[in-house]
Amino acid sequence: MLIHVFLNLALAAAPGTGAEAGLLLDQESPPTPAERPSAPPAEGLPPDADGAKAALEKSPRHGEWVDVKAQDGAVLRTWAVYPERKDKAPVVIVIHEVFGASDWIRAVADRLAADGFIAVAPDLVSGRGPGGGGTDSVASSDDVVKLVRGLAEDEAVERLHAVRDWALKLPAASGKSATLGFCWGGARSFAYAAAQPDLDAAVVYYGAAPSDAQAFGRIRAAVLGLYGGDDARVNTTIAPAEAEMKRLGKSYEAIIYDGAGHGFLRQQQGREGANLKATQQAWPRTIAFLRERLR
Repeated sequence: MLIHVFLNLALAAAPGTGAEAGLLLDQESPPTPAERPSAPPAEGLPPDADGAKAALEKSPRHGEWVDVKAQDGAVLRTWAVYPERKDKAPVVIVIHEVFGASDWIRAVADRLAADGFIAVAPDLVSGRGPGGGGTDSVASSDDVVKLVRGLAEDEAVERLHAVRDWALKLPAASGKSATLGFCWGGARSFAYAAAQPDLDAAVVYYGAAPSDAQAFGRIRAAVLGLYGGDDARVNTTIAPAEAEMKRLGKSYEAIIYDGAGHGFLRQQQGREGANLKATQQAWPRTIAFLRERLR
């Protein structure tokens, strides 16, 4: 089911604010504080990229780095955050963007824990950097992007298998699991639903759908896709995925927030308010979807 959400914003058509300019910025380089001033996160929402470090420092939840061994022998540095609840909790694997295991991804995981989930965010390029390091081992965001884009899809799948297996064995885990990914990680979240038949749900933030039509037949999980309206590169993959999922009787809900750009959850102060409006609607929908599917 495809849903268009109209944000009722008058977006200026000034140079550099159109869809093509937004795509170039969001896909190739992370925003700087000067470009997008940070604001404190609204109640119940993850922070934007510039507010992530402060949000982590203020968090009352227990988060820690753990080492998870993958089948290929790599040790995956993984950020794990635990909710404050008496009963067992479902697991949500947070899949990072092309910018790697950033403070922002850790802050998203922390927000998921606040909403009642065990959140685990692996650095999927662990062991691929200089000296066997990962995201933190390289000097620039461009270098991180190269590492992430160099990770083959089958490698990513095997690493996600290892993280999911580890997390589901935690004494506090309920046995239910989902993936939630952004940009590059959004595409991996959709693809992993085809690779892991026991996955219960997948959330795709502005990530491309699988290009192989046969992949949809292997999906058992419910899929929720959340997209910016000004993101043509990604959004051209929605209709074919929707048609094939519908034909196969699979669950796929795609919501497009008109006026918002690629990466709107990370860049909440961008696009003259459209990204924030999209965030304010997309995140509650995410949490409701996960709670429904991981009961």
